[in-house]
Amino acid sequence: MAKRITETIGLDLGDRYSTWCVINQATGEEVESGRVRTTPKAMECFFGARRSARIVMEVGTHSPWVSRIAAEACAEALVANARELRFIFQGKRKSDTVDAMLLARVGRMDPELLSPIRHRGEVAQRDLVSIRARDALVAARTKLVNSVRGLMKSSGFRLRKQAAKSVGHRSLEEVPAELRAALRPMLHAIEALTDEVKEYDAQVEAIANERYPETECLTQVAGVGRLTALAYVLTLEDPAHFATSRDAGSFLGLVPKRDQSGETDKQLRISRCGDRMVRTLLVQCAHYILGRNGPDSDLKRFGERRASRGGAAAKKRAVIAVARKLAVLLHALWRTGEAYEPLRHSRAA
Repeated sequence: MAKRITETIGLDLGDRYSTWCVINQATGEEVESGRVRTTPKAMECFFGARRSARIVMEVGTHSPWVSRIAAEACAEALVANARELRFIFQGKRKSDTVDAMLLARVGRMDPELLSPIRHRGEVAQRDLVSIRARDALVAARTKLVNSVRGLMKSSGFRLRKQAAKSVGHRSLEEVPAELRAALRPMLHAIEALTDEVKEYDAQVEAIANERYPETECLTQVAGVGRLTALAYVLTLEDPAHFATSRDAGSFLGLVPKRDQSGETDKQLRISRCGDRMVRTLLVQCAHYILGRNGPDSDLKRFGERRASRGGAAAKKRAVIAVARKLAVLLHALWRTGEAYEPLRHSRAA
């Protein structure tokens, strides 16, 4: 039985303190406002006295754990999509109190206007930390490698083309003598980061094998490794959350935005909503599928047809289109557990 809601509370989350505003559900009057510390203990005490309230907050760094506490204590907890509430954070008289009040009023009037999002569970969030930490180390390593290449080029030298994981202290042999003292610490740091990334790879493999056996089904697709499969599963969390597999592409921001009015219907770029890291991993898989080492498959043929329209733009669009189809395919395999047939549609045709 649904709990009766008597008030709506807008909560503007801050790093140390969060501002709240209470709106009476029946009359729409502002009852009270204040601040609360952004800590688990303080939030539990605050929500504990608001059993019949609807809590509305914007998505942010603290919203995952705060929303879980609110959902347990209060009648309803909603996490608003900030992209759909630009009138709040782009207002001319913006303040924490005003933001909290506007969140409460929109939540009281029609919660669907918030385009509420669903945070993943605590276990999935914790398992995803290893993947995000690995992603941060890879980004730091890439930045260091690019810096080394740039510093050598500025002196008239070049570091031979090689994978970032292969750059390390052995690369000192390619560095001219006059630059070795300056670049040696950077090369050692790059090698140390590579060793740490390998440890994260082992963690990812262990997590996938022990707790997420469904990732094995997704790795049937050539180019999809255990890292991509685990990140995909942890981000979507449950295939039943989507009515159709096509919704997975939209959820990950791989479908074009739309701006249609009257006779005008513009062709826009992809929305880039959802998780950036998973979207990047799927695009990397699409590059492999369309590359020279990618085995023949329906996905590869589809991408080649799109790329054959000519020009660099067509090739880029083909990569995105393959990534979108890959997101849909992975969801279908996950939901059904079927064996992957690379040329299923081509043989049927």
